[in-house]
This record gives sequence, structure tokens and C-alpha cells, in this order.
Amino acid sequence: MAVKMNFFQQRTAHLAGATLMKTRNLLTAAALGALSVVALAETASAQNLFAPAAKVNDSVVTNYELRQRITFLRLLRQPGDIEAEALKGLVDDRLRAEASTRAGITVSDTQIEAGMEEFASRAQLSREQFLAAIAQEGVAEETFRDFVSSGIAWRELIGGRYAPRVQITEAEIDRALALASGSGGVRVLLSEIIIPAPPEAIDQARAEALRISRSVSSQAGFAAQARAVSASQSRGRGGRIDWLPIGNLPPAIRSQILALSPGDITAPIEVPNAIALFMLRAVEETDAAETEVVSMEYARYFIPGGRSEAALNQAAKVINTVDSCDDLYGVNLGQDASRLQRDTLAIADVPDDIALELARLDDNEISTNLTVQTEAGPQLTVLMLCGRVNAIVEDTSREEVRGQLRQQRLASYADSLLAELRADATITYE
Repeated sequence: MAVKMNFFQQRTAHLAGATLMKTRNLLTAAALGALSVVALAETASAQNLFAPAAKVNDSVVTNYELRQRITFLRLLRQPGDIEAEALKGLVDDRLRAEASTRAGITVSDTQIEAGMEEFASRAQLSREQFLAAIAQEGVAEETFRDFVSSGIAWRELIGGRYAPRVQITEAEIDRALALASGSGGVRVLLSEIIIPAPPEAIDQARAEALRISRSVSSQAGFAAQARAVSASQSRGRGGRIDWLPIGNLPPAIRSQILALSPGDITAPIEVPNAIALFMLRAVEETDAAETEVVSMEYARYFIPGGRSEAALNQAAKVINTVDSCDDLYGVNLGQDASRLQRDTLAIADVPDDIALELARLDDNEISTNLTVQTEAGPQLTVLMLCGRVNAIVEDTSREEVRGQLRQQRLASYADSLLAELRADATITYE
């Protein structure tokens, strides 16, 4: 994970420790009683730090670990819901550690220190400088060591178990080169299943997605499951999506699609408040030049009421009155400015649910498939693509492409294994 860490170099030093209160020579009985209450409260707080935040089979994730991981991710500028991502990451780390231990994998101190040095170097820091920087913000060295150690053990497990299976064909390399060079286009015909996964039902959604990916082996079977469980508007068509340029897809999803053959299904893919599955129905090379999308500009106009009839009617009126993203400013005239948001982001930073919708749109087209939950209730999202920026890709050797495809294929296997571990585990949250 590439991390921009100038943050550490620019940040001013924080005050260390708390100011100690001056004590009097003589303490009254009341003062002694007050100090006893404070001491008890501090003891209880310390105990709560090591109380379980989650239990994963026979392992425990403590509140202390959770607080440490939250702080660490904030320093790394992790996007999204930091608290949720921190807890999910720690639970996944426990699952990875159990699987690695069962496989007899151990990580040496030398490997861990080398991994810490490599991670710190991405921020143009030495290991000692990186540790000093995170310590200044309250993150213990052990938190960083555990983070690195878990990743090393998992990579060894995935490499040992799946690397012999990964065979990249010359046709796959030709397809990837055509996409990267702009000399030709690649488009895919997909079917989708989008399973709702609010925080309180995430484990059930993961299990359902894994069941489908394991049991379905035909387009007809996938279509039946889409009609039964998918929340996407494509469910009425059995989840079928029209042809898409593969360069429009978010990188995490694109890498899984490129690893498929027609009839294959991706591992479950987590997007905000949902789990997604995709089946590749067909892939086609075209003569039209096509390059990878690196950034997108899009606008969102929010309508209170979620997918209510009134909100959908208002959205239809908006669609009929705008021709470009600029026109949305007129729609929002006289209303709260927060109802209209316009962003230009690298495609890797666009939330996956939004990126998936944008992948289907041409410039100035609109989608009303998404809703957002706010304190005031659900709001329908009028999502409009303002434009895409394509990459200028330098020449890449066939061996470099082979290596990239190999890593993508291993990442797909890793995602699938982790989904299986989650579904088979007993996970409880305190």
C-alpha cells in the first residue's frame, strides 16, 4: 500500500504528557476520598482498554488494539470509515494468523524488521524515523510490528498455496497490452449480484456471497440468484449488464475481472454497505483505442426520502432539466449547499459503489441507483459523470505484464480464501 507520509515531516510536535497538579502538604479526608475515586476510575479505564472489542474463534481483539489501529490508520490517511476499517482489519488479521499458523508458517524477526524498513521507505523515512513519528502520535512499535508481520505471513501462505496454480497465457498478456497501449480496446460483458450489507448484517451478507460463489456454476444459476437476492436494478434482467470498457472499472474490480475466463465468478468484493459478485459472460477486443482511466470528475445531488416515489419523481425532473454537471448548480440554487457535491478524484480513491455506477455512464449521463444514509434519513443520489481523464501509458514489456497479472491473480485467490475464512469463523462483537 503506497502511503504519502509528508504528513509526518510537516507535523508540529505535540505536547508530551499531561500537566501534573500541585499537591498540598496536608490533604483533607475529602481530598483523599476524591483521589481514591480518580484512582478507581483510572484502573477501570485501563481494564476496559484490554476488554474484548471482538472475538474471532478462540482469539480476542482488545479495545487497546482497536484504538491503536484506528490511530495508525489515521496517520496513514486511510479513507472511509476509519473505525469500521480498523476493526475489520484486526478481525481479518486474526483469521490470517490462524490460517498461517495451521500452515506451519512462522515469521522471523529479521523478516519483520526488513518489512518495517521497506514500509517506512515508502514514506522516504528510515525504520527508526517512522517509529519515532508514529510514537509521537501515540502508536506503539508493537502495533506496527503486528501490522507488518501479519502481512508477511499472509503473503507466504498465499504464495505457497496458490503460486503453482497461476499460469498466465499469452492471450491474457496480449489483452492487457492492448488495454494499456491504447492500440485497441477491451470490453467485457458482466452479470452482477449486489447483496445489501449494512454494518449489522455484514457477516450474513459475506456468508451469502460466499455460498453463491461456491455453488453457482452457470449463467442461468447466477441469473436466478441475482433475481432472488440482488439489490441492483439489474436484478430484473438476471443481473445482466451491457458491454463495459474494462478501463472504466475501479482497479480492485478490474484486476479480478481480468483474471477470469467466461463463466467464472469473482470472489466476493466488499463495497460500501454491500457485497458484490460479478460473472464474466464474454470479453471482446475492439479496434477503438482505449486507455486506462486514472481520474474522474462527478457530481452528486441528494434528494431526501431515499427511493420513495416522491424522491424518484423529483430525480426524474432533475434529469429532464440538466445537460451537464454545471446545470446542477442551477437545480440547487437557493437550497442547502451540502445537497450538491462535486469531486475530482483518482479512480483508486473513488468509493467502489460510486465507481461501479460511473463505469456504466458516458459524460453527462446520470444514475439514480444509489442512496446514502444520513442523520436526517435516507437520501436518493442523483449521480452525474462530468468527465474522465485517461492515462498516457509507457511501453511495458511482456514479462512486466506477466508479473502484474500474476500478482492480480494471487490477490484474487487471497480475497477468496479470506472470504471463506470469514464465513467459516465464529466472530462476535462486544
